[in-house]
Amino acid sequence: MSEKVVIVSGKRKTAVARATATNGNGKVTINDVPLEFLQPAVARMKIQEPIFVVGGELSNKVDIDVRIEGGGFMAQAEAARVVVSNALSEFLGDSMRRKFMEYDRRMLVDDPRRTEPKKFGGHSARRRKQKSYR
Repeated sequence: MSEKVVIVSGKRKTAVARATATNGNGKVTINDVPLEFLQPAVARMKIQEPIFVVGGELSNKVDIDVRIEGGGFMAQAEAARVVVSNALSEFLGDSMRRKFMEYDRRMLVDDPRRTEPKKFGGHSARRRKQKSYR
């Protein structure tokens, strides 16, 4: 008997997350750390959100292993949130995809916003040097 395996990826700013979902008993690991021990708590809650939307009885059928690199801790958490929700929706079917879309579209779709590059003539991307006419 072959085991069902789902591989998905997601991005937020410069953070890239990749996940592998397999049959299991509801374990979620982020870079080999169980989700229950992940710090800070705000990032942990952000990653747990798709699991709460699906419900305990369905999410307990899937083990998800997430690898994240790049970005800050919150961008990594949001990339992991996208990956976990995509893995659950592909593993459990289209009804979960609709459930995520009704709850929050950003759970399934990568956030396309990136930082704007700095240009000449100023201190940052949009800010310019002030002119004085006196």
